[in-house]
Amino acid sequence: MTSETPDPSASEDEAPGHRDDGLDFARSARKAAIAGPGKAASRKKTGASFRRRTPMSSSGAHPDDRDPQLLDTAMSRLISQHGWELDLRMQAVFGRWAELVGDEVAAHCTPQSFTDTRVVVRADSTAWSTQLKLLAPTIVRRLNEELGHGTVSAIEILGPNLPNWKKGRFTSRDGRGPRDTYG
Repeated sequence: MTSETPDPSASEDEAPGHRDDGLDFARSARKAAIAGPGKAASRKKTGASFRRRTPMSSSGAHPDDRDPQLLDTAMSRLISQHGWELDLRMQAVFGRWAELVGDEVAAHCTPQSFTDTRVVVRADSTAWSTQLKLLAPTIVRRLNEELGHGTVSAIEILGPNLPNWKKGRFTSRDGRGPRDTYG
């Protein structure tokens, strides 16, 4: 059995033929592991390519997304990414409702929702519902001053929640109701 002696002038990437000690197999396995699964082993890697990193994984003197951020900056970025600006401004208006419409009006109505430039307000009586319908243009103007022109186009006024006297599956049309007086 003859053993092939390696040529000292040949580099490790250019080993000619098969060696009995299995060193050629170990070198090819190492090259395959470096290249990764499903990739062909390259001939020779330079030292600079091992040190190269992507911009997201590098650390340096310049700020990046992994650096600590101020809470105000992080919250502003989160709000703008999700498109919550108008919703938050509208909730702030709902929180200051008494300041915008006045204490007396705010004592008798509450804002319910804001969808598609329409604000839904519920009054606690039919008299205040009628009063709010008269004040609606003024309230729309004040809300647009706070939120920006054209944000609110109309106010929908809902009356008070009255009890439902319907019991069961069957009803009669044009009935006299529960025979109670509701002014």
